[in-house]
Order: sequence, then C-alpha cells, then structure tokens
Amino acid sequence: MFFKRKKKVVTHCGSFHADDIFACATLSLYFKKNNMKYTVTRTRDEQLIKAADYVFDVGGIYEPELERFDHHQSGGAGKRKNEIPYAAFGLVWKKYGPLLCNGNDEIVADIDRRLVQPIDAIDNGISISEPVDCGLYDYGIHGIVSSYQNTWKEAKDTKKQLKSFLKLVDFFAGIISREIEQSSNRTEMISIIEKCYQDSENKEIIEIPYHVGVGPLVQVLDKYKEVRYIICRSNDKWKVLAMRKSACSFENRKSLPSSWSGKRGKDLQNITGVSDAVFCHNALFMAVAQSKLGAWKLAELALIE
Repeated sequence: MFFKRKKKVVTHCGSFHADDIFACATLSLYFKKNNMKYTVTRTRDEQLIKAADYVFDVGGIYEPELERFDHHQSGGAGKRKNEIPYAAFGLVWKKYGPLLCNGNDEIVADIDRRLVQPIDAIDNGISISEPVDCGLYDYGIHGIVSSYQNTWKEAKDTKKQLKSFLKLVDFFAGIISREIEQSSNRTEMISIIEKCYQDSENKEIIEIPYHVGVGPLVQVLDKYKEVRYIICRSNDKWKVLAMRKSACSFENRKSLPSSWSGKRGKDLQNITGVSDAVFCHNALFMAVAQSKLGAWKLAELALIE
C-alpha cells in the first residue's frame, strides 16, 4: 500500500504566540481539507528549517511560493493599506485563507479585519486598544495563549510546551472554521438587509424577518441615516432595535421613550398600550414583544414620542 509522506511543518521553539498558533491552525485546516498528513516541529535548527515543507514565524524568509512565512527579517514582510504589518498568521492567511473560503474575497477580508489583523498588530508591537487603567487589559485570545505557556517551574519541559502548542492549534482551528461559517452567513445577511431596506415603504422602520446582529445592520444601514428602528426576530419573539448613530458609536439615532426604561410585562403594557409587550432595555435601544404586530406598534409609538 502506498502512503503519502507527512508534510514537515516547522516553527520556532521557545514561547509560542497567537500568530504562530493561528498560522499553524490555518495550515492544519488546509491540510485537513486536502486529506494531507503533517508533523509539527518547533525548532531554530537551520538544517531542520531548510528541510521543512512549510516554515512560519522563523527562518527570516517570506517567500509564499516556497511555503516560507516569516516576518522577522529586516524590513518585515509588508503592511496592509491601514499600516498594520503582517505577522505569521497574516502571511499564511493571505495565501491559504482564499483556499479555505472557496475564493470568496469578501469572507477572506472580513476574517482578516476581525481576527487576523488584531493578532498581527499585537505581535508586531502595535496596540489597537488602550487600557482604562495601568495593567488592566482585555483577556481575550492572548490571555488564553498565555495561560498555556510553561511556568518557571516547567521551563525545561519542551514536551509539555509542544503538547500545549498543538492543543491550542486544534482549538483555534475550530475558531477559524467557525469564523468562516459565521462570515459566510453574515455576508448573506448583509444582502438581505439591503433588500429589506430597498423594499420597505417606511424607511424609518425596517423589518427584517430573521434574527440579525448589530454588526451587519450597522454595515448596511450606516449610510441610510433616515432609519430609526429595526424590527426583527428575537428567538420566538420579535424585537425593536434602535439604530446607532454611527458604526463606532453606541449612541442611538432615536432612543426608545425614557418612560419605557427597564419596564417589563404589565408595567410596559400599561405604559404603551401594547398588550403583548415583554420588556424594554434600560439603555433604551431594545424592546421586545411576543408578536411582530406588537413590535411594530412599539416602534411606531417610539417614532412619534
């Protein structure tokens, strides 16, 4: 029986980081998709690096046609238009992201913006957010990665370090796979929102007959400033969402009436006259009703108050 040789994948030894873990996770998804076996070696041995089929975050070379994806060489490995430099994750994603996303450039770019760039930025020493207090940072992906690093008591345990690395690669491969699925669905929803807007007679209140997140809403409707409220599903109920003033703001274009704040059940029903009103958030950006008709009534009331 003929057996294909396992691909030799090499990255650096020592402490691992989010960019090399996600680079490896991306390659692992590509290998899995193409039924390819592989082994991972963490080393800085030049002979092992030279003999590898895939090398990332080590070796001092960026030549994607030769499967070399490092960014530590003099001058780095390029920047995006927004000046975020590429790290290993970004370099691998640039080549293999399109293959994992079936050539959908919109999905590739969406994942690069939301997942890849934040990791590449931090690996290159660029902060994209500021702490509100010294020493207070988002835990996030980098906190997870840090929790798997060897402690000073485990400093010489390279087997444990490799095991932790591979465990994180497997875990984050699942995250990338899920993000591809999420982005695909989000792209479809963006088209649905645009059609709902175009088909709506009342441009101040737009009905979308699905559960929809804030991200796609803002992405499509930010340019349509006349939209005040969205009516959409909320599991087995319907809700009214106040549109945000802009993509980077939590301020509403028109908040729900202040008298509704935090009210629920009969209290909200008595104030609004909507018999199936369920709840209004105290920040006045969302109200829920049992039915679509109830949600419409709430939105129409809010519009005139």
